[in-house]
Amino acid sequence: MKESKNNFWNQRYDAEDYVYGTSPNDFFKEQLTKINKGDLLLPAEGEGRNALYAAKQGWNVMAFDSSESGKQKALKLASEHKVAFNYEVKDVLSFKTNERFDVLGLIYAHFPKDIRKSANQYLLQFLKPNGTVIFEAFAKEQLANASGGPKNLDMLFSIEDIQNEFSGLEFELLQQQTIQLNEGEHHKGKAEVIRFVGRKK
Repeated sequence: MKESKNNFWNQRYDAEDYVYGTSPNDFFKEQLTKINKGDLLLPAEGEGRNALYAAKQGWNVMAFDSSESGKQKALKLASEHKVAFNYEVKDVLSFKTNERFDVLGLIYAHFPKDIRKSANQYLLQFLKPNGTVIFEAFAKEQLANASGGPKNLDMLFSIEDIQNEFSGLEFELLQQQTIQLNEGEHHKGKAEVIRFVGRKK
């Protein structure tokens, strides 16, 4: 299971183009500008588009992903733009650091259902008290759309899933929205997403 998952992402990121583009996610960018610069953790960061944006804005960025191909493209992007960020190849429950972060950015971090709640709770431990989570991922209704995301209902989210899996947060914003995605070839078109901003109690 782990090996096949990693192979899937390595094969996807082996493409020469950046499959989700090189611009940051709109919601992530919008919310990050409201927060004083500090330390940022980006799990499941893929090819580095959000890490690049944050580093260019002066954030101290730590990113990780299960894909070696994703890391190589992310570091290439950083080099081209003359910025730096830390990037490790790790599965979510294998990631370890003594650092604590001001912001945790979860942008389309769709973990398998059997580990998803434990993974999300695990990641919250790396957030400082009063730290902020910025989250965007596909809602269950996304199955009806062709604009991207897992084709497994159990990997998609409902509002109730969020409230259950992110206990320990105070939600400043939590909503499901219909949006138009334009993030490379694999996130394009009408999409059903859930977005939230939460603060660690």
